[in-house]
Amino acid sequence: MFWCPGCDGAHQVFVGEGGGPRWGWNGDAVRPTFTPSILVGYNGSDAGVDGAPPETCHSFVVDGRIQFLSDCTHALTGQTVDIPEWSR
Repeated sequence: MFWCPGCDGAHQVFVGEGGGPRWGWNGDAVRPTFTPSILVGYNGSDAGVDGAPPETCHSFVVDGRIQFLSDCTHALTGQTVDIPEWSR
């Protein structure tokens, strides 16, 4: 899991053996890289209000940095930021 400052919430990716979607991981817990991209749909504060659709967060995580893609619906669209420190 890592904290996403665009969504103001955690994103969880599954790596290794097992069922369901799995991502490649470089094995580095400090500067992770996950492949392929991470696409998350969630109900933001406006979802469902006046027909507003769910929110979208789509990113690449490379060397501990989150590259937010252009289809994100939050304020960090198109930006690249460090994964913030987070203690669960």
